[in-house]
Amino acid sequence: MTAEVELFDAWDAVASAAGGTLDARRSLFARLAWFRLLARHCPPPGALLAARSGGTWLFLARNGRRASAYANWYSLRFGAIGSADGIAAIARKLRSVRLASIEMTPIEDPAPLAAAFRAAGWIVFVAPATTSWRIETTGLSFRDYWASRPSRLRNTAERRAKAIETRIYRRFDDEAWRAYEEIYRASWKPEEGSPAFLRALAEQEGDRLRLGLAFHQGRPVAAQFWLIENGIATIHKLAYREDARQLSPGTVLSMAMFRAALDEDRVEAIDYGTGDEPYKSDWMDTRRLLWRIEAFSPSTASGLGGAARRLVSDLVRRGVRR
Repeated sequence: MTAEVELFDAWDAVASAAGGTLDARRSLFARLAWFRLLARHCPPPGALLAARSGGTWLFLARNGRRASAYANWYSLRFGAIGSADGIAAIARKLRSVRLASIEMTPIEDPAPLAAAFRAAGWIVFVAPATTSWRIETTGLSFRDYWASRPSRLRNTAERRAKAIETRIYRRFDDEAWRAYEEIYRASWKPEEGSPAFLRALAEQEGDRLRLGLAFHQGRPVAAQFWLIENGIATIHKLAYREDARQLSPGTVLSMAMFRAALDEDRVEAIDYGTGDEPYKSDWMDTRRLLWRIEAFSPSTASGLGGAARRLVSDLVRRGVRR
């Protein structure tokens, strides 16, 4: 018997159908509150296309005949929520509504999603999209962790710590958040995509928040935004003032944040978000690929054309590498 699949184009309808089940998901990036924040502050281009089969959900943004993950630059993970059987039913349904292509990223384990779409007749390509650094820390004290880090990192952090004061806030604090925003504006980083989204996320996450600030002579010079849940600490944002670079305030603050996560929160893992910046290997042990899935429908001319172009592009890249 073919599983029933429902499609939704409004968040209130999703909430009614989910009946609270999406609010109980272990991962932030699978909870309805996360998607509602994206929709309110910085939605991906297109209209909501949410598909449900039983307890399985897939959230997309639709632009005409194309769809993509309901995600943006703040999304450290994306994927279908639920069982493999449900994903397969959703994949079949999405072909029937004449979508030509679907792109989804960043995905931690692409195999189940790719297999479901292939079984439903989609032409599927899977390729690396970005990188995530992580360290498993179950039972690990900061002392033992720190002893395993490169000596240049330890020497820099310990030497610079003499001139830096650090504070870690475990719930949202308006004054601390203003300091974070001030540091970010004075940092080397590009303009924040949606400051309102980030503030709303920090407020929403309650006691899961860890907002770290570093001060030099009373002036805030570095900031980090972490979330801790289900034994995992995730580093979402970090920045330091460009004019304080020589003080290494970010390194000193990281040392304090890691110490608190290991000795106070006793986390089982620390995840450095996305990106392959060289400094992350000093703090982490494991480099993991995050993936992009591109699915093309052979039932449409534009889907076949997109698959052909993607195949040619792959062949050209392989030829260049040789």
